[in-house]
Amino acid sequence: MTKAAIPTLERFKGKIIPVLRTKTSQGAAEIVEILVEQGLDCFELTLSIPDCLTLVERLVARHPRVCFGVGTVLDEVDAARVIDVGASFVVAPAVLPEVAKVCWKFNVACFLGAATPTEIITAHRLGVAGVKLFPASHLGGVGFLKAVKAIYPNIPIMPTGGISPDQASDYFAAGAFAIGMGGVFSQEPVDRSQLITAAKGIMGGK
Repeated sequence: MTKAAIPTLERFKGKIIPVLRTKTSQGAAEIVEILVEQGLDCFELTLSIPDCLTLVERLVARHPRVCFGVGTVLDEVDAARVIDVGASFVVAPAVLPEVAKVCWKFNVACFLGAATPTEIITAHRLGVAGVKLFPASHLGGVGFLKAVKAIYPNIPIMPTGGISPDQASDYFAAGAFAIGMGGVFSQEPVDRSQLITAAKGIMGGK
């Protein structure tokens, strides 16, 4: 195992984190390499990517200063497995106490998914680094985030799902701590020029 540095909460603040959910491991690797070249340094790779664990271990070894997390983690077994290969943060799509417990045990940042005010406060009380608001665009987008932040101003919230680069500034203005962004970052075949344009867009939109 190549051990990744454990990121502090500040490492995520103000970040737009590409979320990769590709159909092939090779495609995900190509996307990461292009985006790292453009200066991006934090990624979420979903466990649904074929051979995801092997890919994460290889990427952590190749880019030790880049923060790699794994998403779509559904139970304590998978949480332990992704941490073992070097993931420096773990993301679940729902409020899963068993995932948070494993992350606490190994001192790894955890983001649990939530879609309601009740779920948000429940996730937060499990001691997670932040709460993933998912699927953000279907829940009401910027307006919903703004309403939630009015009652939970001190909970770090990372909206994810259906967010485009041109919407990022509005989400940050509404109180987003960080943003998870898929879309172009999961498209295959890999389009280098499109990825470079998207990378420049999100780096300029923070």
